[in-house]
Amino acid sequence: MTYENGTPHTVESIRQALWENDAEPKGPARTHRAEELVALAETAGDRQLLLDALLDLISAYQFSSESGKTLVPFSRLLRMWDENPGDFSGPALHRLHWRFKWIIYSLTGNPDIPLDAIRRWLPDMERHYRVAGYSLRPVRSAEFYLAQHLGDDALAARLLEEWTGADRDRMSDCLACELNEQGEWHADHADDERALATWAPVLNGEQSCAEQPHLILALSLVPLLRLGRFDEARRNHLRGYRLARGNGSLVPALARHIEFCALTGNEARGLEILAEHAAYLDNDGEPLSRLEILSAAALLLRRLVELGHADRPVPLPGGITVTAEQLLARTREAADGLARRFDERNATDRVGTRVAARMAGTPFTDRLPLGVRGARLAPGSVARPKPAPESAPESTPESAPVAAEAGSEDLAALLAEARRLTLAQHPDARAAWRAVAETAERTGTGLDASASAEVTYHAAVDALDDPDTAVPLFRRAAEQFEAAGDLGEGAAGRARAAYTTAVSGRTEEGLAELDVLCAQLRTLHADGRATARQLTGALLAAARVRRGTLPSAPDPEAAAEALAEELRAVLRLAEEHRTEDRRMRSRIADTSCLLGGLLAGRGDAPQAAELFARAVELYHEAAAPWFAAEAEARLAELSLALGRPEQAEKAARAALDHGAELLEPLGRAHLHLILAEALAASGQDDNEVAGHALEATHWADEAAGSEALAAWARLVLGGALLRLRRFDEAASVLESALPDLQEHHQEGQVVQARWWLGECLDALGDHRQASEQFLFAADIAKGWDGQRDHAVLAHLAGDALNGAGLNEQAAAAYARAEELWRGLGRPHNAARAVRAQAWLALRDAGRGLPAARDLMATAEQLLTEAVAEPADDDSHAMLRTALAGTYRQTGELLVRGCASEPGDEDDDGTARHAYEEALGYAEKAITVLAPLGETGRHDRTGAQLMAAWLEADLGRNSAADTRARAVLDDYGDEDGSGPDATAERRRAEARALLDYIG
Repeated sequence: MTYENGTPHTVESIRQALWENDAEPKGPARTHRAEELVALAETAGDRQLLLDALLDLISAYQFSSESGKTLVPFSRLLRMWDENPGDFSGPALHRLHWRFKWIIYSLTGNPDIPLDAIRRWLPDMERHYRVAGYSLRPVRSAEFYLAQHLGDDALAARLLEEWTGADRDRMSDCLACELNEQGEWHADHADDERALATWAPVLNGEQSCAEQPHLILALSLVPLLRLGRFDEARRNHLRGYRLARGNGSLVPALARHIEFCALTGNEARGLEILAEHAAYLDNDGEPLSRLEILSAAALLLRRLVELGHADRPVPLPGGITVTAEQLLARTREAADGLARRFDERNATDRVGTRVAARMAGTPFTDRLPLGVRGARLAPGSVARPKPAPESAPESTPESAPVAAEAGSEDLAALLAEARRLTLAQHPDARAAWRAVAETAERTGTGLDASASAEVTYHAAVDALDDPDTAVPLFRRAAEQFEAAGDLGEGAAGRARAAYTTAVSGRTEEGLAELDVLCAQLRTLHADGRATARQLTGALLAAARVRRGTLPSAPDPEAAAEALAEELRAVLRLAEEHRTEDRRMRSRIADTSCLLGGLLAGRGDAPQAAELFARAVELYHEAAAPWFAAEAEARLAELSLALGRPEQAEKAARAALDHGAELLEPLGRAHLHLILAEALAASGQDDNEVAGHALEATHWADEAAGSEALAAWARLVLGGALLRLRRFDEAASVLESALPDLQEHHQEGQVVQARWWLGECLDALGDHRQASEQFLFAADIAKGWDGQRDHAVLAHLAGDALNGAGLNEQAAAAYARAEELWRGLGRPHNAARAVRAQAWLALRDAGRGLPAARDLMATAEQLLTEAVAEPADDDSHAMLRTALAGTYRQTGELLVRGCASEPGDEDDDGTARHAYEEALGYAEKAITVLAPLGETGRHDRTGAQLMAAWLEADLGRNSAADTRARAVLDDYGDEDGSGPDATAERRRAEARALLDYIG
C-alpha cells in the first residue's frame, strides 16, 4: 500500500482503507475517517469507489450519535442512481434501498425538516421499492413510525396491520428490530403485558442483531416496573446497560436506563450513568435521541433535588462541574424547547406531552437493590422514606404492647404501660416513656419521685448518641432514685453514667468510677438493698469497658484470660439469682454473649458457639426474642466458620425473623450475607442464595464505610448468578465488585472474582475479554504455594484465546498449563493441554498435520505411562478414559487433516490411508476402555460409533452396520430420558448411521 503524507491515494489503497475502517468500532473516529475517505474517493475518478465510500459514510453516521447527517450522502447516491442505474451492482443496489429506511427515521428525528418534506420521501421510497421488486413491508413500517410519532393513533394502528401483514423479504428489517417497534407501540398504549409478549423472542435470546437485545432490554424496564415485576426489571437493567454503555447509536437506550434508576431509588447510579454520557446532552446531531436523554436526565435531577441533593456536583465534559439543581434547570429548559420545536413542526402536542410525563415521573419503589457497586448518596436535607420493616418484633401475649390512644391524657395508664414494657424488655418501652414525659409536660401533671426518676433515666437512654447530654441525665436520675429510697437503682444509674463516660473516650475515668460503683453495689446487694440484676449490670458494664482496653494491655493474653474469668464469675452470680427477676435470663444471656465474643477472638470458636447458642435459648426463655437476633447472628457466623452451614442457616434465618428491623444496615447486610454463604455451602437453591446476597449488597451500600462487606456480598452474588447461568448479570456484578475487592480483600477473593468473570464473559462470547480476566488471575496465582489454580487458569485462558482466534497466544497458554500440570503430577490434565496444542498446530499453515501428530503422540505417551503405574480404581478409570479420548482425537485429527474423503477424488489414496489409520485409533480407544466395564460404557459406545462412521466412509457398510447394531443392542430398551440422556443420544446416532448406509 502506498501513502502520501500518511494518506492512501490510489483506488486500491482507498478501497483497502474502506475495508479497514468498516472493521473499526462504531464511534466518532470511524465516522471522521469515513468522511475523509469520501473526500479522497472524489479525487480518484472512480465512480464505483465513490459509491462505496458514500454507502460506508451513511453506515458510519447511522450507527453513531450523528445519524441526522445521513440525508446529504444519501441524496447524492439517489442522484447517482438516477443518472446511471447501471453503476449500482446487486449488492450496491441492495445497500441503497436498505438505507432508504434509515433516511425516513433520520428525517422524522430532526425538527428542522418540514413535515411535507418527510411525507414526500415516503412515496419516493415506495416507488423505488416497487421498481426494484421489493416487498412494501419496510415502506409501511416507515409510514407507521411517522404516524405514531405524530400521535395519529388510528392511522398508526391501520399501518401496523398492513406492515405486519406484508410479505417479508431480504429488504425487511430483522425480526428483532421489528418486534422492538411493535412492542414499543403496545407499551406506549399501556398494554404492558402485550408489549412484553411481543418482545419475548428477543428477551429470551431467540432473536438478536447488532442493536438487539440492547434496545428492547431498555424499553422493557418501565413496563416491568408498572407490572410490579421488579426482579425482571433489575435483571434487564444489568443486562442491557452492559450492552448499551458508551454506544453513541444507543442514546435512547441509555436514557431508559437513567430513567429506570430515577424510578427505583437508584439515583446515585443514575447520576454515574448520566455523568459518563453527559456529552449526549448537547449533541445536536440526533435531536430526537437528544430529547430522550434530556428528559430522562431532567427526571433524575428532579429526584435528586427533591431528596435534598440540589448542591450535589455533577461533572460535565470539558472539566466543567455544575450542581444538580443547575443542570436540572438547563436540561428541563432544553427538553421543553426541543419538544416544542417538534410539536410546532408536527402541529400536534404529542412529543411535548410525552416529555412532560417522563420528567414528572414518580418512583415505583423506594429502593430496588441492583447488586452492583455505585456511589452512595449522603443523607440529604429531605429524608428518603424508610422501607417497611420485614416483620414486626415477636412478642408473647404477656409482653405484647398495648398502645394507648393517640393524644391520651391518662397519665396513669401510660405510666403503667411503660413499666410493663420495661419489665418485658420490649423495644417499644423507650417510646412509651417518651409518651409519659410528653403527656406529663403537656398536662402539667406531676409525677412521684420514682416515676420522675424513671422518666429521667429513659431520657438519658434516648440521648446516648450525645454523651454530654446523657451522662448528666443518668446522674440526675440516680439522685432521683436515691431520693425516692431506691439506693440500688441509684447506683445502677451512676454505673450507666460511668459506662457512657468510658465509651465516649474517657476510658480510664469511666472505668475507675465503674469499679467503685461495682464495689458499692456488692455491699448494697449483700445488705439486701440492691438486686442481683442491678449488680450484674454494673459488673457487665465494667467488663465491656475492660474488653475494649485489651489491645493496649501490657500482656493482652493474660488480660483476656483474667477478663474471661471475671465474666465466668458474673455468670455464676447471675445463675444463682436467675429466679429473682425474669430479666435475669437476659442478663445471663448478655454475659454469655460477651464471653462468647471474647473466646471467639482468642480462637476458641466451638466454645464461643456454645455460649451464643445458650444465649439464644435464654433470650427466648425471657420472652425477648428481639434481643436474640444479635446472638443468633454471631452463632450463624461462627457456625459457618466451623463448617456447619445448616446450623448457620438456621441461626441466620432466626436472627432475621426476630430482629432484622432493629439492626443497623451493616448488621442486616452481614446477616443476609451469612445466610447466602450458608445456603451456598450446603448446596441449596442458588436463586435464594442470590436473593440474600442481593439484600446484603443493598444494606451494605446503605451503610457508610462498608465497602469491604459490600464487595464480599457482590462476590457471593456473582457466583450464584453464574451458577444460575445468568451470565450477563453476573458479569455486571463481578465487574463492579473488583475495585473494592482489590482494595479491601486478599488475593484469593480477587482471583475468584476474575475467574468467575472470565467464565461469564466466555459464555457471553466475549472470548478476548475472558482471556484477559483468566490471565490476570493466573498472574496472581502463580505466586501461591499451590499451583493447581494457576494451572486451571492458564488452561482456561488458552480456551478463551482459542475462542478469540488468537492461536499463538492460546498455544502459549496451553504450554504453560501443560508445564504446570506435569509439575503437579496430573498427567490427564497435562495431556488435555497437549491435545489442545495439537489442534492449534493443525490450523497453523506453517506447522500443520505433522506437528499436530507429534503433539498427540506426546499426549498418548504421557497417559500410557500413567496407566502403567499403580493407582486406585477411580484414578485408573480416569486415566484410561483420558487415553481413549486421546486415541479418538488423534483419529479425528487425521480425518480433519485430509483434503478429501476416500472415493473418486482420492487419486493417490492419501485419504483412504488416513481414514484407515483413524479407524485403528478408534479401535485402540475401544480396547483401552474395555476393562472398565459399565464405568467406560458411554465412552466405549462413542468410540464404537466413530469407528462405524469411518467404516461407512471407507465403503464397508456391512462392518458399519455391525458396529451400529452392537451399540443398539448394548443399550436395548434402557431409559435414556434422564439428565444425562447419553443412552438416547447413542441410539439416535446409531439409527442415523444405519439410515445413512441404507
